[in-house]
Amino acid sequence: MKHFFKYSLIVILFISNEISAQRFADQVPQIRRYNQKDVVDSVKGIYVYNKLLEAIGGDSVTYNKAGYNLQGWNEDYYVSGKILHRGYYIDGKVIVFKNFFENGQCERTVINPDPLHCNMDVFYENGKQRFQINYYDGLPQKKYEFYFSGLPKYAEENEKEMKYLTLKKSWFSNGQQESIMEITDDKQKKYSQKNYYQNGQLKEEGALVLSSDSKTYLKDGTWTFYDNTGKNKRTEKFNAAKLVGK
Repeated sequence: MKHFFKYSLIVILFISNEISAQRFADQVPQIRRYNQKDVVDSVKGIYVYNKLLEAIGGDSVTYNKAGYNLQGWNEDYYVSGKILHRGYYIDGKVIVFKNFFENGQCERTVINPDPLHCNMDVFYENGKQRFQINYYDGLPQKKYEFYFSGLPKYAEENEKEMKYLTLKKSWFSNGQQESIMEITDDKQKKYSQKNYYQNGQLKEEGALVLSSDSKTYLKDGTWTFYDNTGKNKRTEKFNAAKLVGK
């Protein structure tokens, strides 16, 4: 009889441990495996996790096997076993994460500390930077884009509340400046603009004014135009107020 109770207790403890283990396993997200061609977009990169980022408008959450919001560190993998994604989750939303190409190169790093701010660095498969973006309240407050070679391609900076641009630059693929527009008067929303030829010579320069609907930048005042040698030039006057009917 003693042996019967002894073994019965062992069986009960074993079953109890098995049930506890199953409950724990239910709370651990199942490892997902992907093919790179299915998760890497040629233009956007590995953007599938962006829907979990509240600061850029993401309205989705991730759940564990038991149906609860995912908590803590989580990893996803390629079919090959190489890591695809490693992130830290709070209530199903990812707070920080890294994505990887199948060759092991980091595709992006993201920090989303609160519902308003998000910093994102995106890379090409060769390791060169592709984008650097600082989001505020769902919109890119600062955005920098690079060519596959690593040379700068485009830069844009906005006023803190995203009401208007403060700086915009672009470059040709050879590294030469293509254009630069920067604010000179915050109150009047006036800008200086310079555009260049691909050989580096100045093409045109003058002032711009932001239209009343905040959608268009209009030439205003005297503009100077040059040929691609930089020697011959002409001037032309513009009246932005007249163009918008003021």
